[in-house]
Amino acid sequence: MVAVSRIGVWFVGVRGNIATTAMIGAKAIANGTAAPTGMVTARDPCRGLDLPSVGEFVFGGHDIRSGTVLGRARELSADNGTPSPEALSAAGDDLAAINDRIRRGTALNCGESVAALSDVEPLEADNDVPEIAERLRADLDEFELENDLDDVVVVNVASTEPPLSEPDRYESREAIERAVKGGDDGLPASVLYAYAALRGGRPYVNFTPSTGSSLGGLRQLAEEESVPHMGNDGKTGESLVKAALGPMFAARNLRVRSWDGHNILGNTDGRVLEDETNKRGKVESKGDILEGILDEPFHNRVRIDYTPSLNDWKTAWDYVRFEGFLGTEMTMQFTWEGSDSALAAPLVLDLVRLIAYADDRGEGGLQPHLASFFKSPLGVDEHGLSDQFDLLDAYAEARAEPPEAAPRGDAEGSGS
Repeated sequence: MVAVSRIGVWFVGVRGNIATTAMIGAKAIANGTAAPTGMVTARDPCRGLDLPSVGEFVFGGHDIRSGTVLGRARELSADNGTPSPEALSAAGDDLAAINDRIRRGTALNCGESVAALSDVEPLEADNDVPEIAERLRADLDEFELENDLDDVVVVNVASTEPPLSEPDRYESREAIERAVKGGDDGLPASVLYAYAALRGGRPYVNFTPSTGSSLGGLRQLAEEESVPHMGNDGKTGESLVKAALGPMFAARNLRVRSWDGHNILGNTDGRVLEDETNKRGKVESKGDILEGILDEPFHNRVRIDYTPSLNDWKTAWDYVRFEGFLGTEMTMQFTWEGSDSALAAPLVLDLVRLIAYADDRGEGGLQPHLASFFKSPLGVDEHGLSDQFDLLDAYAEARAEPPEAAPRGDAEGSGS
C-alpha cells in the first residue's frame, strides 16, 4: 500500500487558539525545533502504522473573524508563553502563507455570543442554508485542487454552539439532505460544515461539543459513502483525569456519593461559555463521562466560569466524596491546571493522522478506536480511559507494518 503523501487539514475556526497552536506545532516538529510530546501517534503501537507525517500537512480553513494566523500566534506567545519564540520564529513564513487559504465561515445558529465574535462583512446569503452548504463545499474543492492534495481532513475546533433541538428530525440521510436542500433554518453551522465535508467524501473530526456529524442522517451518509468521521468534544484536561479515576473507584467497589468539578478558563471559548445556551452542551459532555463509568446514583455537577486573566490557561478543582468499608465517608480533591491549546493541539494532529490513514485504507463510518480522544465518543459506550486506550492499541497492533517497512510513524516530515 502506498501511503497518502500530501494531506490538507481544513480547520473550522482556523484563526483560533487550538488551530494556531496545532499549525505551529506541526511546522516545529517538521523542522526539528520541537519534539512530538503529547502526541499519541509518536509512541508505540501507533508508531508502527504508516501514518502521514505532520510535515506533509497543508493547512487552510474557515473562520468568522478577520486577522491573521501569524498575528494570533504572536498574541498567544506574548500572553501565554506558548508557543515559544523559537517555535514561532521557525514557523513564521508558513503561517503567513496559510492566511491566503482562509475563507469566510458561517455562524448560523451558533448563538449570540459566537455571532458577536464575527467582524467580517455579512453576506446576503448568510441565512440561506443551501447556499452556505454549497459555498463551504466549494471552498474545500478549491483548497484541494489548488494545493494538489491527496486528501483533505476537516476538523472542527470552533467555539461551542448551543445543542440542536429535535435532533431526531434528521435521523436518515434523506432527512438531512432534504433539510439542507430545502433551507431548514434550524440547522447549526457545525452540521453544515460536517455535511459539506462528508458529502464531498472528506474525513471529518468534531473536536467540539457541537452537533457536528452526530446526527443519524450524517452517520448514514458517512457509512454509505465510506467516509471516516468521529467526535465529539476533545478530552484534554479535567475530563481526562475523570476518565482515569472513575474506573478506579468502580473497580475497588468504593461508592462515589458526589463529584463536583469547578472549571475556570480564559480565552474566547471561556467567553462564549458564559452564555448559558452555549454552555449547556459542554456541561453535558463533561458530566456524562462519569455517568458512563459509575453504576450507583450519585451527585454529579460541573461548573464552568470565565476568568479573563487566565488567557489560554484553564484550572479545574474537583471534590470527590466517596463511601468505603463500614460506611466510612472519605474525600479526594485534585487540581488540574494547563494550557488549553497546548493540551488540545497534539491530539488534533493525532486525529488528522489517524483518520487520514483510515480513509486511505477505505475504513469509512465511525472510528471507535479513537474514543480516547473524546469526552462523548460517537458510537462508543465505554468511558473508562484505560479501556479506550486498549481500543486504539488493538487497532494499531492489528495494522502495524513490519519493522523492515520503516513506517513514517514518528510524526516528522520535510513539509511543504
